[in-house]
Order: sequence, then structure tokens, then C-alpha cells
Amino acid sequence: MIDRRNSRKVTAGNVPIGGGSKITVQSMLNIPAEDADGNVRQALELERAGCEIVRLTVPNTEAVKTLYAVKNAVSIPVVADIHFDYKCALESVAAGVDKIRINPGNIGSDDRIKAVADACRQHNIPIRIGVNSGSLEKDILAKYGTVTPEGLCESAIRHASLLEKFDFNDIVISIKSSNVQTMVKAYRLVAEMCDYPLHLGVTEAGTKRMGMLKSAAGIGSLLLDGIGDTIRVSLTADPVSEIAAGFDILKAVGIKTDCPRIVSCPTCGRTKIDLISLAEEVERRLSTCTKPITVAVMGCVVNGPGEAKEADIGVAGGDGVGLIFKHGEVLRKVKEENIVEELLKEIDTL
Repeated sequence: MIDRRNSRKVTAGNVPIGGGSKITVQSMLNIPAEDADGNVRQALELERAGCEIVRLTVPNTEAVKTLYAVKNAVSIPVVADIHFDYKCALESVAAGVDKIRINPGNIGSDDRIKAVADACRQHNIPIRIGVNSGSLEKDILAKYGTVTPEGLCESAIRHASLLEKFDFNDIVISIKSSNVQTMVKAYRLVAEMCDYPLHLGVTEAGTKRMGMLKSAAGIGSLLLDGIGDTIRVSLTADPVSEIAAGFDILKAVGIKTDCPRIVSCPTCGRTKIDLISLAEEVERRLSTCTKPITVAVMGCVVNGPGEAKEADIGVAGGDGVGLIFKHGEVLRKVKEENIVEELLKEIDTL
């Protein structure tokens, strides 16, 4: 059991963030902001894939129409990504947005910050302060000489103080970097400096393969520390793939448990069946299963009932056959072509 960091709770739409709430998986739309229909289609696709919070950019007031269309099409919370124009934030609030992502220091004078804070407070809308290695203020860069975890934290706390000045505390903080070590150190620091919920991510992580690895290393490390209330795996890929990756990270660190845990051996010269295809098929067929069980797919009797005896159910390959076993006890022998179906029958009985 992971001992999670204590954080205050905020609510985006009907989804709580922080305060011990479930860790949610987010993504962001990448369709041009003026294409309302395209954004709606992608948002619905993400929702079907399990996305729990979706964000879209609102670079101008025209894009608020797209925000409104998306908000009315999905049942998950919608976040408006605002950069410099505070009017976009105010109009997004009026359009019914569930959360704002903004850096208060980038939108101008105190009266503009106060206007956004007041509007969000009146509508119970939290604000995520999004600091990353490309957005540090010039004085902070000059102070530290380069992008550092300490500088990222100083920037985030500075932005939070601008909202706190106007009695606004429904804040979520993210401190992202494309450098995994910098990102991890920054989040560990800010976790000690405040009790705001933290949104985790490695920004500009890269393409699907490397981006997943960097995100797993960074996000996973922090989750094991008990740090993090919501996550996004940022990939140069179809956003739908970010959702599966996010849930896979939660599974890998043992936080998401309403699903099977599949263990499989790497194969060796003893393997007499097509274990790679078999393991992939079992994983695919169990992708919607919600049973918290351990399923073993092993290549031979050496790594089967013995090494995987703690599995709830499993199969060990032989020469064109498989041994179905439960908690290390062999149930029966089945032909190779029947392994998946016979394994699934046993899983249905659990």
C-alpha cells in the first residue's frame, strides 16, 4: 500500500482531485481550435477510451465556441488551456468550463488576475497553475542560471501567491520538464512546500515509444513516493494512446487494481509454444476484465506452476500443449490452440 501525500481537495465538474481521491488520467485535444466538430469527435473518442478529464486550448475568444461544443458533448470535465488573454478565461467560465489552466503571472495586472479568480470562485472552478521548463520567468532563470527544480518550484509558488492574494485557493499545480530527473526533483520539492493537489507529467516526452518510457519513469517514481493526484502522459501521437499509457502506469505501480495483473516470462530455449503471441492475446482478451487477479502466462513447466505458484490462474507451455494451473496446482492439460479459451473459462469461474 502506497502512503499518499496529504493534499487539499478541489473538484473539476464531478471529478474530485486531491484529498485522497482516485488518481485520474487526463489528455488534451490536438485538433485545431477552430474545428469544433473535429474537437467534439476526438473528445468523444477519448471519453470512450477512458479519459477522465479532457483539456483543449482556448487561444482566442472564437475558440470558446469549440469549448462550448465539447463541453456539451461529453460527460467528463473539460479544462480550458489559457495562456495570455484573461478574457479567454472569463469567457470559458461563462461557457461552463470545469477547470482553467493558466499561469496568473502571464495574464497581466492584478485587476485581471482578480477578475479570473473571482469568476472561478463564483462558479466553483479550480485553476491549474502550469509551470514548465520553457515558461520560467527571466528573473528566475537569471537567479539559477538555467532551468532547475528549485526554479520551477519558485515559479509555481509565485503564481499560486498571485491567486492567494485574492483569496483563491482551489489550485492544482503542475511542474513539468522534458528532463525526467528535473521533473521528479521539482515535484518532490513542491510536494513539501504546499498542500495543493499535483498534476503529474513529463512535458514534450517524445514519440509513443520513448515518451511512454520517460513518462513511466517520471510519473511512476512520484506515484511510488505517494506524490500525484492526476496524471497525463504527453505523447507525440494520437491522444487516445495517452489514456492507455496512463492507466498502464497506474497498474504497474499497483495503484489501479480493478483489473488483472498479467505476468509472463521472457521465453528461452525451453519454450515449445508461441508464448509471445499467446501472452499478447491473453492481455488483449482481458483488457476489459475488472477482476483483481494475477494471471500467469509462462513458457515451460520450470517457470510455470512453480515460479508462478502465487498466481490466481495461469498456463505453462509444453510441447504443443499447455498446463492450466491455479495457485501452483495443475488443473489439466490442453492443446496449444485451445489454451486461451480454456484459460478464459477458468478466469470466468474466479
